[in-house]
Amino acid sequence: MTQFNRGSANTFGIVSTLVDALLAFKRGQNKSGLLLLLAAALSKRFTGLGTVVSVALRLIRKFR
Repeated sequence: MTQFNRGSANTFGIVSTLVDALLAFKRGQNKSGLLLLLAAALSKRFTGLGTVVSVALRLIRKFR
């Protein structure tokens, strides 16, 4: 059985940000998709950045 640790949590965050980016591109939101791809790429260096960007974009879309 594998353990859920900081490394696997970071990997999960990167993958979920990539999925959000793909969905944004599919909806035609190219700027959001590019921002999410950039955040996913930088998430390896800055832990949690992808999650923060994803949540921020969702809040912006909700309150527009």
